[in-house]
Amino acid sequence: MGNYRIGVLRGDGIGPEIVDATVEVFQKAAQKTGVGVEWIDLPMGWESIEQHGDPLPEITIENLKDTHGWILGPHDSAAYPPEHKVKLNPSGALRHSLDLYANIRPAKTMPGIKSVVGEADLVIFRENTEGFYADRNMYSGHGEWQITEDVVVTSGVFTRKAAERIAHAAFKMAMQRRKKVTIVHKANVLRLSTGLFLNVCREVAEHYPEVTVDDYHIDAMAAHLVRRARDFDVIVTENMYGDILSDLSGELVGSLGLAPSINSNDNLAMAQAAHGSAPDIAGLNIGNPIGMMLSTVMLMEWLAEKHGDTRLQEMGRMVEEGLYRSLADGIKTRDLKGSASTSEFAKAISERMQGNTTNRTTINTF
Repeated sequence: MGNYRIGVLRGDGIGPEIVDATVEVFQKAAQKTGVGVEWIDLPMGWESIEQHGDPLPEITIENLKDTHGWILGPHDSAAYPPEHKVKLNPSGALRHSLDLYANIRPAKTMPGIKSVVGEADLVIFRENTEGFYADRNMYSGHGEWQITEDVVVTSGVFTRKAAERIAHAAFKMAMQRRKKVTIVHKANVLRLSTGLFLNVCREVAEHYPEVTVDDYHIDAMAAHLVRRARDFDVIVTENMYGDILSDLSGELVGSLGLAPSINSNDNLAMAQAAHGSAPDIAGLNIGNPIGMMLSTVMLMEWLAEKHGDTRLQEMGRMVEEGLYRSLADGIKTRDLKGSASTSEFAKAISERMQGNTTNRTTINTF
């Protein structure tokens, strides 16, 4: 349980502001818990294009392999020069090149934040490497072909290996929560592809007899989330469906701008807020850092589990509790109809962090 090396990729738009605010509160929590953390600044995004000619240079990818985990700020890849738009964006490239197969996105009601669906606490496990996303389902090249000016063909890739490992991750989480897993698919129409996904998840379920399992078609599941989100615990699904459902659930419990996530495999994890870079408010110190901070809480939970270090878990919970206390006290950024700046919100969290806290409301993802 020595020092931990955490990579810091600030990204574009509001990325540097919300990442710096996140590092600030976690530095304070590390001091309180006695955790040694070395924050490793690495280039990504527009700054990296200017310095290295690439939004995600190889030096960054190689250095990330020597960290315990990292924080990824949002990127503005839609505005990159044309020669970079044809490549995978930085987050997609990291998921693909480092095989971060699990995208884990919780959706939980928070104090002081209005929820469309009342109380809810669920986690979506999204398979992160294949499915219907053309930029992730090929070893080389992309899974789309324009046959003529008027005809495009696209492919989806589904493998037993990918379905098995995301299913095991979901069921292991369910064993730590309310022991319920919902499989989302479209096997009534896509019988071979999502049918394989459903069948493999069902096979994996046999290894977890204590877990209750049900399944829904993707279109029905979207309706069920709107109507009764509180009934769901752990949801496991393929790449595109997981992207859609996690954005929906994030909005239902408050705002996609608050939604956290991590991308992980068995050895590496990346904290990444679900929202974009908001270039229109970049540099104004008004961006909301909650999604980034809660993503980093998830990273600390993941690291605590991997390294058997409960101090990391305490560190994450301390920040989370300080964040919830701030919201309950009415301290919010402008997007939440508050008046706090990004840095003021971070300061409020630091002031409200306490050690040895009990009875916390936690994200509960690891």
